[in-house]
Amino acid sequence: MFPTTRMRRLRASPRVRDLVAGTRLSPKDLVYPIFVDENLKESKPVAAMPGIHRQSLRTVAKEAAAAADVGVPAVILFGIPKAKDEAGSAAYAKDGVVPAAIRRIKEATDLAVIADLCLCEYTSHGHCGLLRGSRIDNDRTVDVYGKIAVSQALAGADMVAPSGMMDGQVAAIRKALDDADFEELPVLAYSSKYASAFYGPFREAAESVPKFGDRRSHQMDPRTATQALKEARLDLQEGADIVMVKPALPYLDVLALLRRELDAPIAAFQVSGEYAALKAAGAQGWFDEEAAVRETLTAIKRAGADFILTYFAKEYAARV
Repeated sequence: MFPTTRMRRLRASPRVRDLVAGTRLSPKDLVYPIFVDENLKESKPVAAMPGIHRQSLRTVAKEAAAAADVGVPAVILFGIPKAKDEAGSAAYAKDGVVPAAIRRIKEATDLAVIADLCLCEYTSHGHCGLLRGSRIDNDRTVDVYGKIAVSQALAGADMVAPSGMMDGQVAAIRKALDDADFEELPVLAYSSKYASAFYGPFREAAESVPKFGDRRSHQMDPRTATQALKEARLDLQEGADIVMVKPALPYLDVLALLRRELDAPIAAFQVSGEYAALKAAGAQGWFDEEAAVRETLTAIKRAGADFILTYFAKEYAARV
């Protein structure tokens, strides 16, 4: 009780505050997302995401190396192919855009390379799976996911990250990898991926806007948290090594729930809309952008993320 107890004693100086800080945020906690576009010869800015570019196969290794140079340990790749079709066949082509980018980055850096695994960037209709009429055929889709995982593994990916939110996707991918002698390759499952308004800038950057309908039949309803825990548990039972919450800031409660209930590594994705919102407000001078970025990343870490996928990774790491 006051005056014996004075909480301000532990806040009186920067050194004392650092000693008792409960959350530590380092560049080593961050993963940098990179868009690689097979149609480009040079990099191209993403209008809604200042500072972020779609990279060509010619420039992608340089961009990855720039992240490595400031201490970021890993990147995650999203590909835009030259040609799209109903089946998204470019997603599992051995010489496709993501396998080609993986090889180039691995030749130039010692970064861990994570390969996002989905069909939405590769299908002519923009959906995350094969269609039967106007609906996604879940079981045929997860078989294709297995083929994509093997093609990414053969290219040298250090981890595959299925993001399609199909039932049984982790089991199908784990079996395909094990059958191809990649039993030691980890799976980062987008287990709690919500149907969010915060994906808008990503869909521009990745050219993955659905031609009809939406993704609410498979991505999670923002009104539920209990399904997130069940999804994560199912993915771990199917062989996932790490589970993810996406987006991060609007779902810190879900992240904290998983942290309390699961004995497994947890990632969180600070998505394109979160990045764009912080950049826009910072550009207007409505707050200190650098401080806001640091605060949001710390909040995500404090809520329970072991590591964070964020478009701010390279920028943050260069400042600390």
